[in-house]
Amino acid sequence: MTGVRVRPAEPADFPAVARLTVAAYEADGQLKDEHWYAEVLVDVSTRAESGEVLVAVDEATGAVLGSVTFALPGTPFAELCGPGEAEFRMLAVDPGAQGRGVGAALVEACVARATELGCTAVVICVRAGMADPAHRLYERRGFVRAPEKDWAPTPGVQLLGLRLELTRG
Repeated sequence: MTGVRVRPAEPADFPAVARLTVAAYEADGQLKDEHWYAEVLVDVSTRAESGEVLVAVDEATGAVLGSVTFALPGTPFAELCGPGEAEFRMLAVDPGAQGRGVGAALVEACVARATELGCTAVVICVRAGMADPAHRLYERRGFVRAPEKDWAPTPGVQLLGLRLELTRG
């Protein structure tokens, strides 16, 4: 996407990442019954210490438009990935920047990173009933349902597993 660049987050980005992640989750209704999860979302420094936090920035202004956390098996933020797989979590786009391809740019960056590391697949989970644009984004990119990855972190919250097989070459 033109006008947006994805790069590793720097400590100076953390406040913007925290703000936009909570705003995006609130806008989607994902914090309605899980207020405690906002504390996890705002703790960007812990995510950056134990995984890779990527940001999408506006090339013209430098403003942080979105972020995602990339994780490998056995790391603290890995929930679904097994051997040879990578996973991303907490993909969030500032509500004011949605519809500009920011989410797609972040997904592509995660797929590229997984490919670079020699992973065979990327797995993610989405909340059952989550907003249709997110489901369409993942479907367009080739993610398919992986029911064996479904799980519930708390009662009443059902997460659906999705998987993208990566081709080598």
